[in-house]
Amino acid sequence: MRLVSCIRELSDTLDDWERYLDIPLEQLKSDRDTRNMVLHAMLVSIQSSIDIATEIIAKKGLRRPASYRDTFGILSEAGILSLDLARTLSDLASFRNVLVHTYWDLDLVQVYSILQRDLPLLQKFLSEMKTFANTV
Repeated sequence: MRLVSCIRELSDTLDDWERYLDIPLEQLKSDRDTRNMVLHAMLVSIQSSIDIATEIIAKKGLRRPASYRDTFGILSEAGILSLDLARTLSDLASFRNVLVHTYWDLDLVQVYSILQRDLPLLQKFLSEMKTFANTV
């Protein structure tokens, strides 16, 4: 089941993300290997969240998203996610696009801020999606 695989992937990458919280900003700025490791974990975590959302949208026959940002709004409209969590995850979906399309010109202070701030939101999403997966 694709949904379960995506949930597993998100869980694994959030474990990585949690380990990376102790990395100092200066190391993120100066060490290319560290930076690549952190950025990859962030990208895969966010993409896995998007994949979970799109899988649920397809399973439930909900409207087709216009963008990655829109996937979380659709889950909120369907009563699957709270509006606050959907908005924050939508912002992370936009950040995913920045990671993919402008990786050579990232604001590493912003990256570090997201690294430090947004793990609990993704953990909440993961927890809610595990519960949801047991109901479908």
